[in-house]
Amino acid sequence: MKDYPLVYIFTLNWNGKQITIDCVESILKSDYQNFKVVVIDNGSIDGSPTVLRKEFDGFISVIENGANLGYARGFNAGLRYGFEENNADYCLVMNNDTIIDPQAISALVKIAEMDNRIGFVTGKVYYYDKPNVLQTVGKRKDPIRWRGDHIGNREEDRGQYDEICERYFADDIFTLISRRLYADTGGYNPIFFLQREEYERQARAKRLGYKIMYTPHAKQWHKESVTLGKDSARKAYYDARNPMLVLLLHKSPQFFKCYFWPHFLKDVFKGSLVYLKLGRVSVTLAKWQGFLSGIKWGITNKKFKLTHFI
Repeated sequence: MKDYPLVYIFTLNWNGKQITIDCVESILKSDYQNFKVVVIDNGSIDGSPTVLRKEFDGFISVIENGANLGYARGFNAGLRYGFEENNADYCLVMNNDTIIDPQAISALVKIAEMDNRIGFVTGKVYYYDKPNVLQTVGKRKDPIRWRGDHIGNREEDRGQYDEICERYFADDIFTLISRRLYADTGGYNPIFFLQREEYERQARAKRLGYKIMYTPHAKQWHKESVTLGKDSARKAYYDARNPMLVLLLHKSPQFFKCYFWPHFLKDVFKGSLVYLKLGRVSVTLAKWQGFLSGIKWGITNKKFKLTHFI
């Protein structure tokens, strides 16, 4: 075991230079002794690459994708750079609308080094505007949706999640990824432009026996959906589409059927009516477009059987 395995830290930027500057400044305060910071720029038109290189001259690298490749393909460019081109031991992927604690990287690596079947390590994520209120410390298992709600969401941190443990699923607001995992599973599935890409990747890893670990000693503060928008039409589209794709790829027709009808009735049909009453026509249309896109994907890729619905 190396004293300080090489960690490449990646954050993805799209026209968000100031929030990315804040994020990188927090990373550079880390107490870890062997890391590199890389900003992946997804075709920004606000001058982000130039500004970031000038602001952090010599301290970070910037990868320019030249176009908005989305979350999955954007981060895949970084993972290739870290693991394949620079022989990193670990890569840490993190949202750019976050501030990371100086001790977080050390805490993540400490857990990852315990067992070579640990593929992912994450920690406590707090709301940025409520610094002691948790957003997530992992995800619950759900009998209908498979991946359930955030554990600890909107709870004040009173030490109730201070045990190092395995999680069933986790968000990847910040997640350390092992080199071994990358070698066995590759990166994110590019069919997930946004939303649920980490869910599908974790599902693949779990099938191979990899663990998702949580440590309370790694902390981060999240400004939440600054780039995408919490109630945007784009988010509504992928929220309606992508959970169906994950289940089509990884679960049985019977499981999919149990998910499909509540998803259609509650999330899509009733949910779209709520936005319509609020005058959010674009969000209403996006929900239906995303849902129908998921159905189309299943038909085109010959994933559906009659038992998926009846």
